[in-house]
Amino acid sequence: MRFTETRVVGAFLIEPEPIADERGFFARTWCREEFADHGLNPDLAQANISFNQRKGTLRGLHYQEAPHAEAKLVRCTRGAIWDLALDLRPSSSTYRAWFGAELSDANRAMLYVPEGCAHGFLTLTDDAEVAYQMSTPYAPQAARGVRFDDPAFGIEWPGEVVVINKRDRTYPDVGR
Repeated sequence: MRFTETRVVGAFLIEPEPIADERGFFARTWCREEFADHGLNPDLAQANISFNQRKGTLRGLHYQEAPHAEAKLVRCTRGAIWDLALDLRPSSSTYRAWFGAELSDANRAMLYVPEGCAHGFLTLTDDAEVAYQMSTPYAPQAARGVRFDDPAFGIEWPGEVVVINKRDRTYPDVGR
């Protein structure tokens, strides 16, 4: 796997390195030792999928508050999304910075979102499916979010938001 640091401290774009032959290819998408060697949380506690029918569906921006803060490894297994990590760690040198990248079934890239960062995505195709691995189980009492269009972050989404649920649409501004 190729690990590329992003402009958000601790967030990485991870690309598999396929080994091809006459059958197709084989590639690793997870290795505890490689993740630990890059300073990433190698714990896996839960895995989820998200299916999204319409292009322009926005999910996020979500995170879990300490002590339930979670790292996420996100991969698009069908279609394409624009995936985003937003740094919400006040002590971080990249506080309030964000990084977004296209993840798709074609590029097979993954985004590692560290603890203390919010995560969200916008679907770029109909019928997009997203697979997540998390370091901590979901804790409803610790679930938090920030609004996708909060001016404090200046996120430049690559398309129109067509579908978003009420909770994600109505998070309050965090302020400047």
